[in-house]
Amino acid sequence: MPDQSRTIDYYFSIHSPWAFLGHAPFSALAGRYGLKVNYLPVLLGDLFAETGGLPLARRHPARQRYRTVELKRWREARGIDFHLKPAHWPFDVALADKTVIAATLAGADAGALAARLFAGAWQRQENMADPEALLGALAELGLSGDLLVEATGARIADIYVGNRERAIAADVFGSPSYVLDGEVFWGQDRIDLLEAALSSGRPPFTSEF
Repeated sequence: MPDQSRTIDYYFSIHSPWAFLGHAPFSALAGRYGLKVNYLPVLLGDLFAETGGLPLARRHPARQRYRTVELKRWREARGIDFHLKPAHWPFDVALADKTVIAATLAGADAGALAARLFAGAWQRQENMADPEALLGALAELGLSGDLLVEATGARIADIYVGNRERAIAADVFGSPSYVLDGEVFWGQDRIDLLEAALSSGRPPFTSEF
């Protein structure tokens, strides 16, 4: 029986292809185990800056090339067709991320909205920094355009900054990260390990020796 009392913190950004790759299998996992998901979009540039990471353009060419190979591998493994470098990528992701926060506060299905925005960025090659594109995505899901207005406000901006601070406090440094009982699972390739932790009922692992 799924444990309806368990909660997982889900740190991600619409800008992240890895979060896109993991979103559907993670959502399915959360459904199987009856998890309550805290959707916590975070601005990755600021998170990287505070945790020692580098933006893609500043990484060594060998790392950039390996990233491309890995994306091709996981595109095949997940059976998801998407563009490795969409027409509008990189883009200013803040408004898209904050729209997910606004949806959460409004009691809307933030997971479904995130899925649509991921598809817009990585499959449909829509400009997810464009308010009109975001309004179109909201309309497709039957969500009010007022969410976009909310996303531009000070309250959501504060939450977005707070998500970064919360991520750092939780030892999160990349996207996607799934935090279960304080244990961080970084990367969409850790979903199997996350499920193993859920199915076994083991206590969380820590960094202590």
